[in-house]
Amino acid sequence: MIKILHLDENHEILRNGLSELGFENIFDFKSSKEEIEDKISEFDGVVIRSRITIDEGLINRAENLKFIARVGSGTENIDCDYAKNKGIVILSAGEGNANAVGEHCLSLILSLFNKIIKSNNEVIDNIWLREDNRGIELDGKTIGIIGYGKTGKSFAKKLSGFNVEILCNDIVKNKGDKYSKQVSLDLIKSNCDVISLHTDLNKSSNYLINKSFIDDCEKSFFLINTSRGQCVKNSDLVDGIRTGKILGACLDVIENEFSSFENLKDDGNLDFLKKSKKVILTPHIAGWTFESKIKLSKTILDKIKSLFNK
Repeated sequence: MIKILHLDENHEILRNGLSELGFENIFDFKSSKEEIEDKISEFDGVVIRSRITIDEGLINRAENLKFIARVGSGTENIDCDYAKNKGIVILSAGEGNANAVGEHCLSLILSLFNKIIKSNNEVIDNIWLREDNRGIELDGKTIGIIGYGKTGKSFAKKLSGFNVEILCNDIVKNKGDKYSKQVSLDLIKSNCDVISLHTDLNKSSNYLINKSFIDDCEKSFFLINTSRGQCVKNSDLVDGIRTGKILGACLDVIENEFSSFENLKDDGNLDFLKKSKKVILTPHIAGWTFESKIKLSKTILDKIKSLFNK
């Protein structure tokens, strides 16, 4: 019997579907990494989200492991190269929450452009300011999407009805489509009014948005980040906002998140971002909808079924 270890809670559709296929499900949402290493050799597969890092040490103890399934889009908490060299298949589910992320990006930039949160809070405090809350229209703007995978394409598709020019950049060539034209990073920097990040966290994207990047941009721009917090250097972002080079920021992820995405570490720049009326912050929820919870689990279930030809 195929034995699967679940290290994070997911929608019941995954558990039930695997049980119907005849797989044995074992759930452990509390054990430490060391405790998991002691028993990982018993399992044919492991299902994770973000609680545990699957590194070389753990993989070396996983003598019978056939797959690692991450119920999410990024795989930065898995040593994918080492796992693949050991013959372990990596499964992820980026398509499961791509629509949710695209919708969240759109809601963030429209809220920022139209000062929805600022004006709402003022009205609650009996402050009625019209001129101070005059908005900006998305129409006619140039949007740059860095990382044109599932979530980037989802955002571009949703933008396509707004009479905007959409440019994309990806480390893979020829990723452009009817919604977006693939260009160099330099062209993103020289043309875009809004730059949205949709990259995995890797060597090329780690602190991609830093002082050098910001200074290289010909226009002052708005920034959206729904990818990973460490793609943006907080201190340089704050400096960019203070100087006016960054006109505003929509951040669903922040550099100083804990690895589990559940909390923030203290950071001298965080207080500025919280208080700035040019910044909207959400707690890593861009892909966190009721629908995406089902879709993510269903996607992983389908991929495990395909892996074993069930």
